[in-house]
Amino acid sequence: MVRQTASSAAPASRPSTPPADDPEEGINVQDILKLKAAAINTVSGVSMTTRRQLLKIKGMSEAKVEKIKGSSFATGLEIQEKRKRVLTISTGSKNVDTILGVYGEFRTGKTQMAHTMSVISQLPPDMGGASGKVAYIDTEGTFRPDRIRSIADRFGVDGDMALENILYARAWNSEHQMELINECSMRFAEDKDYRLLIVDSIMALFRTDFSGRGELSERQQKLAQMLSKLSKLSEEYNVTSHLAVHLAPPIDRFEPPDRYTDDESTDPGATMTFVAGGALKPIGGHILSHASATRMFLRKGRAEERVAKLVDSPDRPESEASYKLDEGGWADV
Repeated sequence: MVRQTASSAAPASRPSTPPADDPEEGINVQDILKLKAAAINTVSGVSMTTRRQLLKIKGMSEAKVEKIKGSSFATGLEIQEKRKRVLTISTGSKNVDTILGVYGEFRTGKTQMAHTMSVISQLPPDMGGASGKVAYIDTEGTFRPDRIRSIADRFGVDGDMALENILYARAWNSEHQMELINECSMRFAEDKDYRLLIVDSIMALFRTDFSGRGELSERQQKLAQMLSKLSKLSEEYNVTSHLAVHLAPPIDRFEPPDRYTDDESTDPGATMTFVAGGALKPIGGHILSHASATRMFLRKGRAEERVAKLVDSPDRPESEASYKLDEGGWADV
C-alpha cells in the first residue's frame, strides 16, 4: 500500500485570477485608465459623475458602475473637518479681503486681480497665501509674465520661481477651453500642490463661438456644463476657482427683441424690469450667477480708486471696499 505524501500528491492548482469584469472585485487597471481618459481621476470624481455618463465609457457595466459609486453621505462632524482644509487666498488688498466670480467694468482690475492672486497663492498662509501652485487659462491673451515679476517683487518672491509655479495655457475656442479644464483635472490628480485655478475670462470665447438668440440655448447649456466641471474640480481637489467676467451694456426696454446682440440677450428676462440709469449686468446670465458661490462687482471710483462690491456670498453680508492698482497689483488705497 502506498501512502500518498505531500510530495507525491497531485500539485494544487494556482488560484485563478478573478475575471476583469467581476463586480465583486471592483475595477482593474484598464478601467482606471479609461476613467482617466474621461477626465475622472479620483473616487470623488466618480461620485460626481452621473451613471449615464459612466455607462458611456467602454467596458463599464451597470454592475461595475454600481460597485464603484459607493455612498456619498457623511456626518456633520466629517464635513466640519473637511471645511478646515479650505484655504483663503488674499486679493492683495486687505480692504477687499474683508468683504469677499468677479465681474466689473473695463479697467477695474479683473485681470490684475488674477495676476496678483497668482503670486499671493504661492505665499504661506500667514501672508494670505495657500503655499500652492496656480493653473491659469487665458482666453483673451492678457497674461503678462513681466506683470507677475513686478507683483512678485512686492512680496519678496523670486520672479522666476513665481512663474515656474504657474501652469499657463491659452484657450482658442470654448471647446478647447473645456479640454484645458479637463487636463487640469488630470494634472491636479498627479500634483496635489495646486491651490488656484484662474479662467480669465470665462465668457470671452463663448461670445465668439455662439452668436445671436438662435444659438443662445446651446451656448448656455455648454456654459452650464463647464461651470459644473469647475465646481466639481474645486470640491474634488480643494482648489479655488477664480472666474473673470465682462459686463453687458444696458438694455433699452423699448428696443425690439430682434435688435438685441448676443451679449444683451444673455438674460432674456432682463427686458421685464426697468432699472433707472441702465444697470450693467455680467455676461453669462443666471447660469453663471447661480454657479458662483461668491460674486464681486468691480467699478471705477474717484481718480485711481476702484470699488469692489460684494454682491452674493453664502457667509458674508453685502458690503463694499476700496482698492487701487499699482506696480505690485491690487493694493489698499
